[in-house]
Amino acid sequence: MSDSGCAVLFDLDGVLLDSRRAMRQAILDIARAALGEPVDESRLPAGLDHLPHHDLLARLGVTDEETVFGATWEEALTLAGWGASPFPGAAGVLRDLAASGTAIGVVTMQPASRVARLVPAELSSYFGVVVGWGDAEPKPSGKGILLALDRLGVPPGRACFVGDSPSDVAAAAAAGIPSIGAVWGYTGPALEKCDPTVLAGALTDVPGVARRLLGRS
Repeated sequence: MSDSGCAVLFDLDGVLLDSRRAMRQAILDIARAALGEPVDESRLPAGLDHLPHHDLLARLGVTDEETVFGATWEEALTLAGWGASPFPGAAGVLRDLAASGTAIGVVTMQPASRVARLVPAELSSYFGVVVGWGDAEPKPSGKGILLALDRLGVPPGRACFVGDSPSDVAAAAAAGIPSIGAVWGYTGPALEKCDPTVLAGALTDVPGVARRLLGRS
């Protein structure tokens, strides 16, 4: 258990890691190869970067499971991975939380094995647990959040979850913990309509917001 008995869990894409460029590039490369025709960003739906990659590929007409989920996708994402980078202030936020004795975890739709490749050590060194695709029922289920807390040894009543999508807010509610809506993420201010416990306008606001939610201010 953490020194403070508290935990802050994060979604990854759109919260700690700005992987939009890498994901879009991988999707376009896969679609071009699978469809045998030019595909550019104009064919990607606007404002839907929070959707899983397989939903976006399906909208482009690519539905073959081996292509969408197999080695072809992993290779495309690895090649495009240079385009992913931490959001400004991410390392400092995790450092501040860790210094206060707060446990840190990630609950993401990415497989945990991919997280190790995408996330630089300046962030991943603070992760006490990573629950990814295949480890638990995916969001909007709360099971991934509860699994992460169980592995950290922190009860749900001492944790909060930071996410940028409707499914993140729903997962936190299902797990019975408060949610911090990441306005800087891919959904933006429209996330307010999903009724997160509180909205945070910047990643650097998270430590203060978490302290208030967890009664540590």
